[in-house]
Amino acid sequence: MDDIKEEVIDREPPQKDPPKKPKKKRTAKSYAISFLIKAAITAAALWVLLYWIVGVYVCHNNSAYPMIKDGDLCITYRLGKFVQGDVIAYKLNGEIRFGRVIAVGGDSVNIQSDYVTVNGYGIFENTLYPTTSEGAGITFPYTVSENCVFVLNDYRSDISDSRTYGGISLDDVQGKVVFIMRRRGI
Repeated sequence: MDDIKEEVIDREPPQKDPPKKPKKKRTAKSYAISFLIKAAITAAALWVLLYWIVGVYVCHNNSAYPMIKDGDLCITYRLGKFVQGDVIAYKLNGEIRFGRVIAVGGDSVNIQSDYVTVNGYGIFENTLYPTTSEGAGITFPYTVSENCVFVLNDYRSDISDSRTYGGISLDDVQGKVVFIMRRRGI
């Protein structure tokens, strides 16, 4: 019996949970404040996303035809480097335009006999576009300045690209086109 008493003595009495505080009812004001805080955080996140990371543009001409057609919605990615073959959106004279990067800073571009060479080598394109330097505002061979890209329209008959204006500053580049949504002719 002594063993049983010892065991009973060693046990601690069960503890009772502290009394629960009654929940406060949420008021319309607290719901409104919570909603405004969430809306402000969402708006700030969207602003950062749309200002620094992606851009949304509508093409208003056919300079990038056949890749981008008039009326297409284009989403661009602003971060990263641009390489030969990338289709980009850039701002020229206050207008958003689309074109294909042919060369980057330090490269030498030459157009002879409807053929484009960069640093003495022909450029790789899925479709071979006849490209002329006729009517160009620059002389060839042209060396692209640092922090610039040399851009040609896919519709090469339209020479309102780097053949007329020279290299496009990276500050004017709005981003690399990563998504195109056809809005006309669907």
